[in-house]
Amino acid sequence: MKKVPVFGLALLVGVAVLLLAPVPLPPTRIHNSVTIARAPAEVYAYVTTPANWPRWHPSSLAVSGATDHPLRVGEQVGEDFLVAGYRGRVTWTVTQRQAPALWTISGKIDDGGSGRVNYRLTAVAGGTLFERDFDYARPNLLFVLADSFRLRRLITAESAEALRRLKAALEGGAAA
Repeated sequence: MKKVPVFGLALLVGVAVLLLAPVPLPPTRIHNSVTIARAPAEVYAYVTTPANWPRWHPSSLAVSGATDHPLRVGEQVGEDFLVAGYRGRVTWTVTQRQAPALWTISGKIDDGGSGRVNYRLTAVAGGTLFERDFDYARPNLLFVLADSFRLRRLITAESAEALRRLKAALEGGAAA
């Protein structure tokens, strides 16, 4: 069996430490928007009621806790999710609420990740402009690489599908 040169092993360990070391990086932001032919108050009530999330967001598998009403600042809800092939559980806490125009939740994933979702609703001719921002942490350079090559693309597609389903659900179309 060949011996690995000490320099090669040290280089490999150094690269691994560099890729996995926690670094203060700005989060990735996924922005989506859609115009929905419903009043802002109706859209707001629907999207801020967690029981509705699995009906329109493909990543939301199940919710638990306070799920039957539009959540207020400080309230929490648990969500089982599948995002970009990653299954997990997150606890969301409402951090901002200005009904029916703005709503923000911050989440902590059971395994240590984090994210934030912000909804902005604006009355427009014929309904509501619904804007959704999803920010998620990038804890290290390895995650940045995965995000650049695959994750961001998958999450962007899931978010676009979510808004397509939301529009269909609220306008009475098929939300398949």
